[in-house]
Amino acid sequence: MSENGRLGPLEWATASRPRPGEQVCGDRAIAVAVDDAGALIGVLDGLGHGEEAAAAALCGVEVLQEARGEPLDVLVQHCHRALSGTRGAAMTLARIDFGAADTLRWIGIGNVSANIVAKHPGGVEVRSSARLAGGIVGYRLPEGIAAQEVPIRPGDLLVIASDGIAEDHLDDIDFAAHSIVIAEQILSRYSKQTDDALVLAARHRGTAG
Repeated sequence: MSENGRLGPLEWATASRPRPGEQVCGDRAIAVAVDDAGALIGVLDGLGHGEEAAAAALCGVEVLQEARGEPLDVLVQHCHRALSGTRGAAMTLARIDFGAADTLRWIGIGNVSANIVAKHPGGVEVRSSARLAGGIVGYRLPEGIAAQEVPIRPGDLLVIASDGIAEDHLDDIDFAAHSIVIAEQILSRYSKQTDDALVLAARHRGTAG
């Protein structure tokens, strides 16, 4: 399953599939506009797989859509309360504000990885990685969770992946490709047969037109 779209200068796409033998995927993505010059994107990985994992992830997505303008740490707390009656989820969110000085704030609970990848003379380089805190949204949060802030530049690629994607999924990215191609290639090459899998790829195109 694939989705894609544009949020201002951000070109985004997702590719996902359920664990083999399951009918629904317990991983969900969110990609929504915030105010006039921002975007909230992220991936939620419902604990385990199957219907109950999907219900937990969907619950989180609905909360985030409703409260998208809140700071990231507040969004995590909202999701934590809403998911208390579910299996819970791992979650990594990124808030991107476009302007004279583009900034990205991200926060991660659990094992959903997020990396900013940039073009490099030798190929590509991982310029920044989200720091992930231990815990399960809906069950147990670490104390003092706070978002990190990093710069994001035109041309940068943000890749967020559930743990159904192997850790080495950034090794051979076709950096020149569109986000949908990158997401589908990562899913095809690096998804694990033992879990649901989802990857979100988002490219800062540098212009909102």
